[in-house]
Amino acid sequence: MAFYSYIFSANYKGFKDKLKSVAKKNNKLYLSLLFDTYYSIVRYGIGLTDYLNYEFYKKKHKERKEYAGIKVQDEFYETVSPSAYKKRYTIKPDFLADFKKYTKRDFIVPEKCSLEEFKSFLKRHKVFMSKPYDGLGGAQVLKVSSKDIEDVKKYYDDCKNNRIFLEEVVKQNEELNRLCPTSCNTIRIMTFNNHGKAEILWAGLRIGNGINSVDNFHAGGMATEIDLKTGKLIRPALNKDLKEFTHHPTTKVQIEGFKIPYFEEVKKMVKEAALESDKILVVGWDVAIATDGPLIIEGNRRPGFDVVQVASRRGRMDIIRDVYAKLNK
Repeated sequence: MAFYSYIFSANYKGFKDKLKSVAKKNNKLYLSLLFDTYYSIVRYGIGLTDYLNYEFYKKKHKERKEYAGIKVQDEFYETVSPSAYKKRYTIKPDFLADFKKYTKRDFIVPEKCSLEEFKSFLKRHKVFMSKPYDGLGGAQVLKVSSKDIEDVKKYYDDCKNNRIFLEEVVKQNEELNRLCPTSCNTIRIMTFNNHGKAEILWAGLRIGNGINSVDNFHAGGMATEIDLKTGKLIRPALNKDLKEFTHHPTTKVQIEGFKIPYFEEVKKMVKEAALESDKILVVGWDVAIATDGPLIIEGNRRPGFDVVQVASRRGRMDIIRDVYAKLNK
């Protein structure tokens, strides 16, 4: 099971170092927290990093049981978004092709194109994104300038051998550029295909840290929740170390109350895309706001509750219970 492979592949040394720091900061015994961690893994089905991300060491049972841990998530996704149908969403070039109505940008797959077609793409796009076919968390995602490629043939071969594809850079809306111009700041918005009727379960904004070219939570970015009615950010943002940002660290723009442009269009677009599959019922869409409106970056059949729960500052088992109740009807 994914839960147990996740547990056994964890970085125990890194976790223990962080736990010692937490113990010292909170005036608690390290061994007591270590015992509580392993108790929580068994009792609540969470992972090691969950214990820190959700600040379990500060919470009682009533709060803890409301968090969707790795084990609960595995069971939930296999019910609402079975892995048997995942390829359309996990292989990014396939997703871009299948959902081109919503992705709205140029891309090329070196493994499936000629060298001349590859060169033509580089001429059309002086700057582009380089991405692995099926990467997670922004890993190996790079912004590349065509002029920096010394040997195009070698770069073409390297891309083919390493299963890398190239993608047009999204020209971000001015308002989101004002918030953070170094990355494409994307909305993570979770939808549910409820017996042919699309619903939005949750939405949050991921914001780059002003240094990295991606906004991912696990690449130095931060996140906060969006009010589904107003399109405004509900509260200050948190990064993966739970550091709070009332204002962006480099642009100094206030985060709470920031209004997402084109938010009504975003909701309409993802609700339409949610009905594209009657097998993958819950999807976490990553949506960018371009200069002329929203477009979809990718769809995740495992939206991940870590960002959702950290940004919400509480457990979100209510989302899972709501989906199960509606499925059972």
